[in-house]
Amino acid sequence: MHIAINAQLLSDQQSYRGAGVSNYSRHLLASLGELVEDGSTGHRFTAFVNTSHAETAGIHIQRTRWPLQRPLARIIWEQSRLPLQLQQLRADLVHGLVNVLPLTTRVPGVVTVHDLSFMRMPESLTVARRTYLTRLCQASVQRAAHVIAVSRQTADDVMHYFDIPAAKISVVHNGVAASFVPGDPITTAAFRQTKNLPARFLLYLGTLEPRKNLELLLKAFARWRNQARADERQIKLVLAGGKGWFYTEIFRLVNALDLEQSVLFPGFIAENELPHWYQAAEGFVYPSRFEGFGLPVLEAMACGTPVLCSQASSLLEIVGTSTLTFPSHSEEELAAGLARLTGQPALRADLRAKGLVQARQFTWRNTAQATIAVYEAARG
Repeated sequence: MHIAINAQLLSDQQSYRGAGVSNYSRHLLASLGELVEDGSTGHRFTAFVNTSHAETAGIHIQRTRWPLQRPLARIIWEQSRLPLQLQQLRADLVHGLVNVLPLTTRVPGVVTVHDLSFMRMPESLTVARRTYLTRLCQASVQRAAHVIAVSRQTADDVMHYFDIPAAKISVVHNGVAASFVPGDPITTAAFRQTKNLPARFLLYLGTLEPRKNLELLLKAFARWRNQARADERQIKLVLAGGKGWFYTEIFRLVNALDLEQSVLFPGFIAENELPHWYQAAEGFVYPSRFEGFGLPVLEAMACGTPVLCSQASSLLEIVGTSTLTFPSHSEEELAAGLARLTGQPALRADLRAKGLVQARQFTWRNTAQATIAVYEAARG
């Protein structure tokens, strides 16, 4: 079977565009290519990309010259040019990696839906962006031969909002890359020194945007500091990630809470540096109100970093009983969680051990194998 993959949101930008669905695209393509290379699958793959640096063994890369960083240009290409290229390739199946399929082709399609945040949290987006995301995603899942949801939460949302039957949806979890492992103390200490990081800090990593619930985290952090011992107040909070939608309120709140000396903003973190940041942190805090999957939580656990996360259903689906959790609306319970995480070394050791075991269940090879099974089912 010849499978064409629309991977146009694969990005090498050092910004939030290079995270999230771009990481999914990169790791899935690499793992599919590995299966081709080691003879685990007899299928052929062509991936359409816009970045000039994508090279994946086992996958034929076809670069487009259109300026597809612009949403309107990408939509036009997906709905006009891609159907023609599928015909030229004689593709047996097309996979849209991020919520969208070409709607004017007879080639059967599989679409991955990462989340429906544009419907669950419409206030987080402009009207125009929310409208085209909703309409294209709905049309794509209705046209698809099969839908991949990255979590049970996302599958439930697809069924609820778009009235798609459960039999048409498969939950295929993301994986965690092999580079996310515990670090050795000497290397970690050197990394802290290189980055001028404090000996003790709590880490958040993700896009700076409203649904990540960073305002609650800042208020809870300030509340915890007011009650903490003098030595504990030396612990910093690092909010790492690129600027997303409506991020300015986060910086305003830091100033209003008088946290300028306690909260650090290193900006977007390149993927090759991510494990070092997790390894250097005393704990990882993820307060998101809603997630389609929540890969940073999984990456932190794989690095042996104790995790405190919200009770968003997709996060609970991933972490099991291996983290501390709190209701995503409760400043008081988040502050209490921060106190437990920073004040109990034995608890951190227990969370570290549990997190490592839990994270081993999620690999990109497993994701690729499950994705191929969906392709085969979709073709019948």
